Parts: sequence; C-alpha cells; structure tokens
Amino acid sequence: MIQAINVHKSFGQLEVLKGINLEVQQGEVACLLGPSGSGKSTFLRCCNHLEKVTAGRLYIDGEIIGYRERDGVLYELSEKQAAQQRRDIGMVFQSFNLFSHRTVLENVIEAPVQVKKQPVEVAKKRALELLDKVGLAHKADAYPVQLSGGQQQRVAIARAVAMEPKLMLFDEPTSALDPELVGEVLRVMKELASEGMTMLVVTHEMGFAREVADTVYFMDGGQVVEHGSPQQVFDHPQHQRTQAFLSSLL
Repeated sequence: MIQAINVHKSFGQLEVLKGINLEVQQGEVACLLGPSGSGKSTFLRCCNHLEKVTAGRLYIDGEIIGYRERDGVLYELSEKQAAQQRRDIGMVFQSFNLFSHRTVLENVIEAPVQVKKQPVEVAKKRALELLDKVGLAHKADAYPVQLSGGQQQRVAIARAVAMEPKLMLFDEPTSALDPELVGEVLRVMKELASEGMTMLVVTHEMGFAREVADTVYFMDGGQVVEHGSPQQVFDHPQHQRTQAFLSSLL
C-alpha cells in the first residue's frame, strides 16, 4: 500500500527527510516512532502530497503520489489531480480540524456529499452508522464546541472513514488530549485495525504500538534507524539510538 524509495524532503537548506525507505502492506498497521523533529509527521504529510517530496519516489497502492512519471521524468500533478488522489487517503491530525459551524453529523457527511456526490440520505445513514461505531451517535446534532477533545477526535476519525479510504494516516492523534481521553480514541483505532484498515500511525503511545502494530519504524534525524515487529524493536532494539529513546520512555 505504501512504498517509499529513498524519499528526501527539504525546506530550503534544511533537509528533514534523508532517504526514507519503507513499505506498508495492505491491511497492515505500521507505527512511526521517534523523538520530536525526527521527520515522522513530515513523512506522513508526504504520503498524501500535503508536503512535496524533494527527491525519491513515494507510491501509494502502486501509484506515485503527487506526480506522474514519463520517460523517467516526474511531472507534478495539478492541485485538482492531487486532490483526486487524496480522496482515497484518510488523515487524522493532532488538532481535530472539525468545521465549528457544522453539527457532528454535518461534519461527517460533508466530504461524501460534496466530493463523492453521494445522495444526502445515503451519506447520513452511513454517517450515523460510523458515529454509532465510535460511540457518538447520541451527539449527531451537537456542535464541536460541545464535545470533549476525545469526542472531537473520534468524530474526526468517523469523518475520515466516511470517505471509505484505502489508507488511513494518523498524525499523533492523541497528543492534544488529556490523558484520561486517550483511551477512547485508541479503542476506535484498534477496532479499525482489527477490521483490516491499512494504517500508518505517528504516535508516542508505546502501548498502542506494541499491541496493535504489525511493524514499527523508529526514526531519528530524518532517517529510519531501525524497524521490525514490535517485539523485535521494543524488546531487542539493535541500534543505540533506539535503545536510548525507549529507555527514556519505558
């Protein structure tokens, strides 16, 4: 589902990604771990062309993201074409990014109706099913300001899933939440994982990564330093930087 080949990303003189190579198979949950500033969120944003790759190739489901290739030369897609690719990639951010002037239900049906041209009644039926799944059907007519942070983040997940993406990207989805609200969001993510959703998750929740991930990637200084199963990386880290990072957390 994701194939990164020597992916680089620079902001001016600052090189943030220094040759990322990784693969995420369909139905797999992969977690990106590492200290702040290691390039995790930047790589995630490259996966849906919110950030443009400076060098290398990044494929989503066999299709190069943000570009088309002709005779070995890359040509950037138009914004409309890039948006078309993004339709199949759900993303949940640290901040919930809900429309404050729309109800919970209106937030969830917005993209299916506007982008996918679903009939409103069809979109509403699906939205209510998803809100029930994340435990918020009773909040369908509430506004975001009336919800806790954990509730808002669960609405954001329902909104992303409503587009029926083939890939879900999570950028530290619990980092803005009070500790007691983290569990309710992780529960929804675990359920998605159990249903076979392909997920790439930037997280500091080590328990979640250990329990749910198929593969863990540890990043530092813009590179993947180490990767493997959660058991390999957590219990038998090979790289000194991974060992130091985990010992400071666990």
